[in-house]
Amino acid sequence: MKLILRNVWGLLRTLRPKQQVKNVFVFAALVFDRKLTVWPLLGKTVLAFLVFCLVAGTVYIINDLVDLEKDKLHPKKRRRALPSGQLKPWVAVAAAVAILAVCLPVAYWLHPYFFGIVFGYFLLNLAYSFCLKHVVILDVMTIAAGFVLRVAAGVVVADAERFSPWLYVCMTFLALFMAIGKRRHEMILLAGSAESHRKILNQYTIPYLDQMIIVVVTATLIAYSLYTATAGNLPCNHGMLLTIPFVIYGMFRYLYLVQVKGEGGAPEDMLFTDRPFLIDVVLWALSVLLVMYVFYSPPCSP
Repeated sequence: MKLILRNVWGLLRTLRPKQQVKNVFVFAALVFDRKLTVWPLLGKTVLAFLVFCLVAGTVYIINDLVDLEKDKLHPKKRRRALPSGQLKPWVAVAAAVAILAVCLPVAYWLHPYFFGIVFGYFLLNLAYSFCLKHVVILDVMTIAAGFVLRVAAGVVVADAERFSPWLYVCMTFLALFMAIGKRRHEMILLAGSAESHRKILNQYTIPYLDQMIIVVVTATLIAYSLYTATAGNLPCNHGMLLTIPFVIYGMFRYLYLVQVKGEGGAPEDMLFTDRPFLIDVVLWALSVLLVMYVFYSPPCSP
């Protein structure tokens, strides 16, 4: 019994419940298309969120299996379930197969296009685990593509009619920002032994990553500002412009944590451990809901 419970707990850890917070981007279309109170669509989006969580968990299982030997040498990753021996590899493989066997049919039932996006997300992450994570620049771009696919999945499931493509642009740059920040944190954490843990880190330098961060931060703020000012589905009173300060603070706070505090290894950890950052995200979300659902005025364009 102890062995079974040990493997079950290890499997749950490998599925990375804390990291599944990233899948909330599936709800973006529902919120910004003003369908959050359409209960059938909300139910479908919640189910889509759960499917993405489980499929993303399967990707984590595969990635940990591929990097098993390297993770044993990593100062933090060696404590994960597979490298530490808490989870047996054969149990992890069986769980991955079972999850996919359940989730893919459910995804097709929700919508054939949603199935295509989920399957594409899975294949993209397989390519990342075996190949793309070793290709400079493409590694962080692949991570960003996964976030964009989450948003696109939400658009399909919510049957969004007036979802602005500007949000795809914002999501791309925001995801790049987090991925680059993670690479920077890894280089600082691993110092001289970075290459032995992740070969791609040998292709980057801290100054180069800092330059990339400057570019994507600037692009994110410009894209979000243009979205709030020009998107056709937003209220004609331009109330969404009031959310820009929260985005500026959030980006600068994250940048402070990455470059000054040397953090950024896991963005979801920063969200729950850094109180100012968490408060800012909550205030941004509340302001969006107020603009879109309480003080809403009809869009300026048809």
